Amino acid sequence: MSVMGREQRLAEVFVELADSLIDDFDVIEFLQGLSVRCVELLGISAAGIMLGDEHGELHTIAASDENTRLLELFAIQHDQGPCVDTFRSGLQRTNIDLTDPKAASAFPHFAQQAQKNGFVVTHALPLRLRTRVVGAMNLFQTQPGTITAEHTALAQALADIATIAILQQRTLEQTYVERDQLQAALTSRIVIEQAKGILAERWNTSPDDAFNRFRAHARSQGLRMSDLARQIVDGVPGHSALS
Repeated sequence: MSVMGREQRLAEVFVELADSLIDDFDVIEFLQGLSVRCVELLGISAAGIMLGDEHGELHTIAASDENTRLLELFAIQHDQGPCVDTFRSGLQRTNIDLTDPKAASAFPHFAQQAQKNGFVVTHALPLRLRTRVVGAMNLFQTQPGTITAEHTALAQALADIATIAILQQRTLEQTYVERDQLQAALTSRIVIEQAKGILAERWNTSPDDAFNRFRAHARSQGLRMSDLARQIVDGVPGHSALS
């Protein structure tokens, strides 16, 4: 893609993201789309967005593919990885070579599992509003190489947009709002995971395929993914396309 073409595409994506930030929007759908746009705009292989709960523990809220989600869950399970460090420090961690012995020493379980999943370089950026950090965004590469300062700035801008979406443009000084908004997003993701498992078993297909079909149906019907997921989990009749 030419420089002009890339800049035009970048402008289109930011307009698309801004237009999505309307009242009562589906935050899970928004973040899912944003993670896919990260892959497109940054030339990386995969991306994931993670949120901290009220106890300060990270949970995956969206990812560009199922492989990334499983990797991040593994990182959280072992309480290690660049995203965990970024969430705690509020600082970017970029161009981490997972094949480097230093990375293996710092994140032994994470680095090993990442390479098993085909990733050799990773980056972590904070989801922050001013001095407050609510989560982190993880980027992965399957090919060696570094991302430029320009791409790092763009990645942070996308992470900042994710933060705004999660908090629905409300300030973090209102502690009760922060707690309620973050918990609502995390709860929605849990229900979606349950629905995805039900559909994968029902259709005898992969979780990734089940999620993509579920998401496409929610979009075509103008439904929040969390609302549709709740109907599936509760066994509410309807939506013949998902039966």
